[in-house]
Amino acid sequence: MYEKYWKVEEKPFKNTPDPRYLYYSPQHEDALMKLSYAVTGDMGGGVMTGVFGCGKTIVGKALTQQLGEARYNFAFIDNPMVSFPDLLRAIVRNLNSSKLPDKKTELMVDSLLEILEGVLIDNDRDGKDTVIIVDEAHIIDDPKVFEELRLLLNFQTKGKFLLTLLLFGQPELKGKIYNIKQLEQRMPIKCHLDKLETKEISAYITHRLKVAGREEPIFTPEAISAIQEHSGGIPRRINHICDLSMLVGFGKKADKISGELVQQTIKDFGI
Repeated sequence: MYEKYWKVEEKPFKNTPDPRYLYYSPQHEDALMKLSYAVTGDMGGGVMTGVFGCGKTIVGKALTQQLGEARYNFAFIDNPMVSFPDLLRAIVRNLNSSKLPDKKTELMVDSLLEILEGVLIDNDRDGKDTVIIVDEAHIIDDPKVFEELRLLLNFQTKGKFLLTLLLFGQPELKGKIYNIKQLEQRMPIKCHLDKLETKEISAYITHRLKVAGREEPIFTPEAISAIQEHSGGIPRRINHICDLSMLVGFGKKADKISGELVQQTIKDFGI
């Protein structure tokens, strides 16, 4: 709606995990480096925790893009609040493009594990590594599911893991994994994302505008201060405030987005 008015090619502050929009703050760059090493270094597993809306999913998407599908076979699971058989089916479905068996007896855990093992061996034979990413893993309540996920790391050959298991979630995930010592020991790579620092918010906003095609600033220093105050440095909140402020600015035919306009936007939309 407002793209043409603000001279951007697309909406710059959509809350979707588009790797193009990843802002490489020191903590995001560190997380991406560690997760990449978990995969390329054959470490077996890794954990990324972070506060709500801090960019875990977009880092995961950037990781898959950086590593590339030519060398890696990815399963990205974004709804793990299911039983382990259902979670395993989702993993197999993500990794294997061929249709799963129709018979219910062939969709039991043992049969699915056999299918998964075959996929892993085929990938290894073809020179491809397998990466399983479970996003929102903090919502898994059953410790047995975590234990079953840990057992997937038993798929090995010649001293090499046949898969890398990466678990992403909010801070409480750390405690759930710590309480399962065998799993915690299988997760040697750990990283955490927090809110952006005050000095990073302006650069974050500038980056997203630039990706969307605009080099000139839109938000005044006073606007950025207001965004920092009300977002707490959480990227998802920053996006929400900026997007609505651009909409309001378009409606008011504003030349810039001022601090007053941001404050009015926050009040009008009850942010």
